[in-house]
Amino acid sequence: MSEPPGLEVRHRTGVFVILGLVVMALAVWLGGRVAERLALTDLRRTAQSTLGLQVAALSAEMQRQSALPLALATDPEIVRAVGSAPELGLVESVNIRLGEIARATGAAVIYVTRADGLTVLASNANDARSFVGNDYTFRPYFQQAMKTGSGSQFALGTVSGRPGYYLSRRLPDSVGVVVVKIEFDAVEAAWRAAREGVFVTDARGIVLVASEPSWRFTALRGIDAAERARIAVALEFGDAPLSPLPIFPTDEASDLVRVGNGARPAWLALTLDAAVPGTSWRLHTLTPIAAAVERERVQGRLIALLATGLAWGSLATWLARQRRIRTRFTEAAARREELERRVAERTQALSDANRQLVAEMEERRRSEAERERLGRELAQAGRLAALGQFAASMAHEINQPLAAIRSYADNTAILVRRGRIEDAAENVSAIGRLTERIGGLTRQLKGFARRASGRREPVSLAGVIRGTVEVVGARAREAGIRLDRPTLAPDLVVLGDGPRLEQVVINLVQNALDAVAGRPDPQVNLMVEAGEGRIVLSVSDNGPGIPEPVRAQVFDAFFTTKADGLGLGLAISRGIVEECGGTLSVISGENGTVFRMELMSASEPVRETVQETL
Repeated sequence: MSEPPGLEVRHRTGVFVILGLVVMALAVWLGGRVAERLALTDLRRTAQSTLGLQVAALSAEMQRQSALPLALATDPEIVRAVGSAPELGLVESVNIRLGEIARATGAAVIYVTRADGLTVLASNANDARSFVGNDYTFRPYFQQAMKTGSGSQFALGTVSGRPGYYLSRRLPDSVGVVVVKIEFDAVEAAWRAAREGVFVTDARGIVLVASEPSWRFTALRGIDAAERARIAVALEFGDAPLSPLPIFPTDEASDLVRVGNGARPAWLALTLDAAVPGTSWRLHTLTPIAAAVERERVQGRLIALLATGLAWGSLATWLARQRRIRTRFTEAAARREELERRVAERTQALSDANRQLVAEMEERRRSEAERERLGRELAQAGRLAALGQFAASMAHEINQPLAAIRSYADNTAILVRRGRIEDAAENVSAIGRLTERIGGLTRQLKGFARRASGRREPVSLAGVIRGTVEVVGARAREAGIRLDRPTLAPDLVVLGDGPRLEQVVINLVQNALDAVAGRPDPQVNLMVEAGEGRIVLSVSDNGPGIPEPVRAQVFDAFFTTKADGLGLGLAISRGIVEECGGTLSVISGENGTVFRMELMSASEPVRETVQETL
């Protein structure tokens, strides 16, 4: 005996609902797991960037003081004051000067010991806790300096009780040692203000600097008895117990740990570390992950639930529709007599569909209007983005004539003092031309904000080269770099925008000067080749050349090999040359680099040019 139709439908519906719930539960679990993995990946990438920034900041703080001991060790007054019979008042004078140097450089204290380890000079000589008279022969940094010439050590101060990094340097003839102490209170305060978990360990795993004060002088790993004894003899960390750092590994991943802070509950963190350049230290970062991972996990589960629910609902709707279609076909034979009524209903349905089609067409027209509006806004955004790049280029280019103006101004002052008024007047004229050039650059920036002119007019190539030399000539002379340029006939002209072409040539020459800086017999050449309807201006140098792996990227926006570069100079230069109807290319090898700017000629070729050298 078969089940009634209604009971069978309810049974199938129940099975369908249960299966849907199981699928949605599985999707929610998988969505949470995937979101958790993606969140950890993003956190690792962010933490790696933060780690690099923290290492760079700490290294910069240490390097800022690293040259001070060497400079002080060569001071003749300090050497005489350490001697057996210094002049009257010399010791007091040197102590005052050491105090001024310490305040100016941010050093915690500067002091000088004799060869026997006894302190005779100190920046805090007039303080209640003066180092003068203290014996530091037991300190490793003193022993290293006397033995090898320089030394360093992180330790607690025996007088101040404050931790710091000691840098030492031996005086000439081994008459003593100058010591500079650096404290990291400002660095730790910055870490705490940023709410970042950061600490620094030495080669033994002992925490030296930390964002959490209670972590200082704890250890990542156990310290054996022999090392503890050596630390006690050197008075490195006072009576610190060197207890284990409250960081514990987890079973989830090698870079995930649990961090305990006394009575507060432990928290899960992502840990990364990197070496501090120039030292045996390592900097560690702890990035909390619980909140970020939980947030992404909840979002992933919600997305999975919604997606699965929509998919399952769509499937249920489609199945129900199929069932209704089958039912209608089954009942069609019994409703043939109602054909006229069905035709009327169909006509009404067609009318409704027609009205719906009209509504859809109206909606499409509105969508087209909206699309056009968004297109106009996108075009405006593109112009503003291009304006931002051009403004960065203008700032870069304005720096060049400003540097030349500064050089001319300094030379003018010297010439006036020497009575060379005519030479000074020429420098003042050059300053005027450079000021006009800066005005032209700012006018270009205003014009670009409105609309690019795209003009091509005859431009004197001799004028372009002359303006370039005015901007970069002083720098080349000061750096001792030979700058060869051609003397051109004034009727040698090219098609383009004069000020913008001059920007390109200045940028190429500046890059060439950077490339040859510090090399033996540095030289930069400007050469002109005139051909049939085309003129080529080449800027070559005898620098190290551009490496093959990056040669294809030199014209890409924001790509640079300079530490302080914007990566826009060559990209903008190529755009300017192409707007003028020309091309900009590069040839590089072991003997140097050549940038070739090929432009359309607006005059007859010049048959002969003369080379001039700066």
